[in-house]
Amino acid sequence: MDARRSLLETDGARHRAMRRLIQFEFTPGNVATYETFLRGLTATTLDNAFAKGEFDFVDEVAADFPIRVLAKLLDVPDEDTGQLIEWGNRMVGFDDPEHADVLIDSAESEKYKDLPFRSPAALEVFRYGDELRRQREGKDGKDLISLIVNGVPNDGMKLDDRDFHTNFLLLVVAGNETTRHTITHTMNNLLNNPGQLAFLQENPSAIPWAVEEFLRYASPVFHFRRTATKDTEFAGTRISEGDKVVTWFASGNRDDAVFDNPNTMDCTRNPNEHMTFGRGGPHMCLGNALARIELRIMFEDLIGRLNSMERTGDVDFLRSNFVHGIKRMPVRATQR
Repeated sequence: MDARRSLLETDGARHRAMRRLIQFEFTPGNVATYETFLRGLTATTLDNAFAKGEFDFVDEVAADFPIRVLAKLLDVPDEDTGQLIEWGNRMVGFDDPEHADVLIDSAESEKYKDLPFRSPAALEVFRYGDELRRQREGKDGKDLISLIVNGVPNDGMKLDDRDFHTNFLLLVVAGNETTRHTITHTMNNLLNNPGQLAFLQENPSAIPWAVEEFLRYASPVFHFRRTATKDTEFAGTRISEGDKVVTWFASGNRDDAVFDNPNTMDCTRNPNEHMTFGRGGPHMCLGNALARIELRIMFEDLIGRLNSMERTGDVDFLRSNFVHGIKRMPVRATQR
């Protein structure tokens, strides 16, 4: 639907032009310049969490870390991070009674059908973004908001209000939710696979490659849906123009035709052609290099300092068939 169209739903030349506005900020080379900042941020996050002894891993570690990275990229105050997390929860949790303002399958959601996730929280995000746009328009800032406000795509079509709203909202959600859930799932998966955790503690140089298994095994986004633009056939299945086609990343990441023992966590798995960021093409996840460096630095520090960790309660999963989320994971932990 055009009213909700962001970079994700835009194709062809317009997609390429809009993506180029900010894609340099997410190249591996540019992302690497954040390493010192990320290491300092990681250390602070983990210091604060371990000092408590018992804590909710989601709140104290997994949510705290990526949202502060996003705050730096957007150049917004740290005190706004809690609100950014809340907005993301309310929108992505559209099927979860704990988070949703209006459940997506309710009759009331029809009032919000033109908003992303059919969530009234999107209106609050739009207003927040509009104020930031007002402050930065016509200035020479290098943050992501300034780039999309003041930049002109190379097709000559400046972003209109809808473009700004939907793509600002995309940055708020995509820059936080997926990495947060991958961090939590990975820690949970390592607790369930103590042999893998021990291996990484004994072989920390293996962590950069293990990140690929973290991503495959977590599958933080279950699926994306597209609409066929013409009649075609794929793997023996006829697809007609206008058909809805769903790519299930979670299924592809456990495909036994691609992965040996796909339901086993193996941090040495190589090759590891997972689908977590897509498999190439124009819609390959723009933030993949940032997510990889965030995960690597987090787990290099966390695994290196960890003496023990145990869950002290149930893992509370988000009710969603879109995002593979964890809302709470209470733990008790000590460091070396």
